[in-house]
Amino acid sequence: MQNTASSSVPFVSETAFGVWFLRTHTWEHHVLRVAINDLKRLIDGPLPERPTIVDVGCGQGISFRLLAKAFAPRHIVGIDFHKPSLELAAQAARICKDNPDTAATRIEVLHGDCASLPLGDASADIVFCHQTFHHLVEQERALAEFRRVLKPGGVLLFAESTDAYIKSWVIRLLFRHPMHVQKSADGYLEMIRESGFSFESRNVSLPYLWWSRAKDFGLLERIGLYTPKPGKRRETLVNVAAVKTL
Repeated sequence: MQNTASSSVPFVSETAFGVWFLRTHTWEHHVLRVAINDLKRLIDGPLPERPTIVDVGCGQGISFRLLAKAFAPRHIVGIDFHKPSLELAAQAARICKDNPDTAATRIEVLHGDCASLPLGDASADIVFCHQTFHHLVEQERALAEFRRVLKPGGVLLFAESTDAYIKSWVIRLLFRHPMHVQKSADGYLEMIRESGFSFESRNVSLPYLWWSRAKDFGLLERIGLYTPKPGKRRETLVNVAAVKTL
């Protein structure tokens, strides 16, 4: 794995366990599907008919089918820097093409990093950033790129784990991340707003899902030994549907 101190690539690459986990049933159904459904709920107003979606950090393309079914887009552009994952993403795109439920969506896979997207200005209706941002070192540049490629009024769908989760011992053991850029839920929301996006409280959600509680994965709650008090827990996830400001 590359060390960002000696590499020009502005992200921290995933562990072998992480790459494997991203193709599991748990990832697709308990993480990705749940996030897409929640983000769609947070959007104000109607989206353009058959939008163009840029999936930044698309990984192995597991999101393509879910995005196609949720938003009926004309075009999905999946972008990732990890070439072995992109090969699997290309396979996922071909499967979607052959499926009648998703065949109407054209899916394109491109190699690139989030701090320098290989796309033109105002070329997307939606930027989908799911569990990608905590891997990125140049986060401000990435947000500037997300804003650049969005059309006026375009929507950033941002779903992320907070520092409380990423810095837990279980996640440190199994995955690899640049620890110095991890932020709280409020920290991410402030960064997004300062980068030229607008949103209200109704466009934000703070899910408290079992897999995001790395200390015990919600076990103590399930057996009735612990109940988190509202306003007292450390938020582990933040989802927001933010609009590009003029």
